[in-house]
Amino acid sequence: MLNNWVVMPTCLPLVLRRCHTCASESFRANGKFRVNANHKLLDAWLLALCTMCGETTKLTVLERTHVRSVRPELLDRMHDNDPSLAAGLLQDPALRRRNRIALDWTDAWRLDTGDPVDPDREVIDVSVRFAARIPVRPVRLIAEGCGLSRAAVGRLITEENLISAIRLNGKTSADFTFMLKR
Repeated sequence: MLNNWVVMPTCLPLVLRRCHTCASESFRANGKFRVNANHKLLDAWLLALCTMCGETTKLTVLERTHVRSVRPELLDRMHDNDPSLAAGLLQDPALRRRNRIALDWTDAWRLDTGDPVDPDREVIDVSVRFAARIPVRPVRLIAEGCGLSRAAVGRLITEENLISAIRLNGKTSADFTFMLKR
């Protein structure tokens, strides 16, 4: 029987960027946008607040873009401060590269295992799906989902009782499966 686990975001991640006011390293995106029109050109920013001093930083979403090239639904969502749009934009690699930011997903996700794993079963097949691109170590997910320590999961890997097609020690944000033999 295949168990399905889902890694789900619980809130927006911290934006890692240096604050010019207090030299803090992190900002909290609150899902608010600022849109500015200059004749037929639009600029749009996702706003984030410094976690220490509250200073606002603007993450560029659109820069000098002709108004006709922007989908009306996107513009409406920005005007409505849509939090799901903010979450999607923060995960966009092009936006992160353009704004020179990184994301800190610490305490911003949870593992939904559904039904608890039966400890008496000899073989457990699990499919792990990511609802968002959250980089997590599979060893941590397996330890949390099966109620084991990370050291115990490491021993299972070396004993070849924990098998997966991906490398379990590195970080991943891609769906994967694994099989645990007891």
